[in-house]
Amino acid sequence: MGRIHVREAADGRGNFADTQDISQPANRLVNTRRMPRPGAAPGHCSRSQLAGTGDLGSQFQQGRHFKAGATPISGAGPMSALSRVRPDEFTTAMLATVMLAFLLPCRGTSAGIFGGLAAAAIGLLFFLQGARLSRAAIVARALHWRLHLVIFAATFVLFPVVGIALRPLSGTLLTPPLYLGLLFLCTLPSTVQDSVAFTSIAGGNVAAALCSASASTIFGVFLTPLLAGLVLDAHGAFSLNALRSIGLEMLLPFVAGQLLQPWIGNWVQAQRRALSGVDRGSVLLVVYTVFSGATLSGIWHQLAFGPLMALFAVAGSLLALMLAITALAARGLGFSREDQIAIVFCGSKKSLVTGIPMANLLFAGHALGLIVLPLIVFYQIQLMACAALARRYARAVRSRAIVAP
Repeated sequence: MGRIHVREAADGRGNFADTQDISQPANRLVNTRRMPRPGAAPGHCSRSQLAGTGDLGSQFQQGRHFKAGATPISGAGPMSALSRVRPDEFTTAMLATVMLAFLLPCRGTSAGIFGGLAAAAIGLLFFLQGARLSRAAIVARALHWRLHLVIFAATFVLFPVVGIALRPLSGTLLTPPLYLGLLFLCTLPSTVQDSVAFTSIAGGNVAAALCSASASTIFGVFLTPLLAGLVLDAHGAFSLNALRSIGLEMLLPFVAGQLLQPWIGNWVQAQRRALSGVDRGSVLLVVYTVFSGATLSGIWHQLAFGPLMALFAVAGSLLALMLAITALAARGLGFSREDQIAIVFCGSKKSLVTGIPMANLLFAGHALGLIVLPLIVFYQIQLMACAALARRYARAVRSRAIVAP
């Protein structure tokens, strides 16, 4: 299998040029060569600063090597129609966990044990998130402020506004718990690795995507509880006790990880393959406890086929709307094509790894299973839709590619 190198646009965006191996799942981007670009414009953090940051990857696979910000060649990594819509391994594991909770829910003493394990796993998850993310992302964010401001506004302003505008759906197309879950997902930060992976595949500004998505994660840990408090309080689904729980179980570990990052950050990056199971394991553990409680309370008998199909339609429409708005806004504001791609993919994503643990704390005592369901559905739709969109962006510029034997 030959190696394909793709020429980056020589417009001074980004301060590195490297060959990226995306033959592995997208949540493990691997640098195989790194060369500083002389005279590059400042304003973007390097991949070495933010390597290994992130979220659960999209598992998008393609058997070729590409430069960061490069464009894959159409047909370079043909995939069957089945592989394009097949759920990734993590989604498959999550569906299996839901089925296990439905058939064998934890109860009694075991429920208390699993609840304690889930709380410990959440603390460890956010401690490692803090240790992974370099504060250089925040500094770099200010240097390309127009792009990051657009992404920030889409993530933390436009999404919640759209969620509030969908309120008439509550009690009509969607049950109130499903609408609460939809409103909650609108307050979440963007993903890191999904956004970066799709930006890279599409030939966008990878450095900007890395910095902006990482900053979104950092600020989202603080902003999402506040936004959730504002938009959910009217529905009686938020309390000061929930905010206190988030502070103790999520913010404190995250801040501790950030404070220790200069000393343990390199070790965490070196061990990221071994530690990658913490992210997934934490989410799966919380999903099992949440859906076990839903099964024991008989909540699934309240979910009819009609509202479930409506949820899929609303989640897909919400993603399509945000993709269209971010694309039109980026084009209308005069951003380059590479920046437009970064804005589209970073401004339309929502983080599952942040959302499920946070929902477990915010909605204690509520119909958690139904509340996290919109996030799970939205997450799978965004993976499949954005994988197709990234390939479309890539095909549009395939003439720029240079094939090397």
